[in-house]
Amino acid sequence: MKREILITSDGSTTIHLPDWDEQYHSKNGSINETYHVFIESGLKLVSTEEVSILEIGFGTGLNAFITYLEAKKPIDYVGVEAYPVTAEEIEKMNFISVLDAKEENAIFDKMHEVSWEEKHQITDNFSLTKRKQFFEDITDEDAFNLIYFDAFGARVQPQLWTEEIFAKMFTSLKENGILVTYSAKGSVRRAMQAVGFTVERLPGPPGKREMLRAIKKSKL
Repeated sequence: MKREILITSDGSTTIHLPDWDEQYHSKNGSINETYHVFIESGLKLVSTEEVSILEIGFGTGLNAFITYLEAKKPIDYVGVEAYPVTAEEIEKMNFISVLDAKEENAIFDKMHEVSWEEKHQITDNFSLTKRKQFFEDITDEDAFNLIYFDAFGARVQPQLWTEEIFAKMFTSLKENGILVTYSAKGSVRRAMQAVGFTVERLPGPPGKREMLRAIKKSKL
């Protein structure tokens, strides 16, 4: 499938798949989307002393890198990706310059250079495990405080937005765990609710009216 590098509205890059008319990040701003959906609406709400995160769609590593930049507490990060982005494509991403994070360039590089299927201590307070895995094969239980659900959209990959997948997400979260996603489709919200999530609509990132946040409420 053809892949192109695209400059988004905030000046940051993304990978565009013209056959699907789909991107790895929003055309309305890769970095803006990460901050709005995953950091402001997700990470900053987690109150535990340490945060375990599962990312559905590790992709370019942007969400992981910005999480590292913004983390105020230890992070154990697991990124799942069925089809890893190539090193050549990563070299074309301009996140470091747009974020003015030149001093952290080595961290971004390390995130992509470390091996898959192993846990790596990127810094004293940030560990990363990259798993090459189909989302339907996830079997974690009560493992994560937060899920970044950043799969390709339901329009092009509806099989990733089903009750079956969200049941796996629900099981993988600890009690009071949070799942955030850029999607606000009614079918997605209903699938989340069907497996036990409490779901709320939130204002969306630039270019989207709404997004969803789902919580695995405590049974007590």
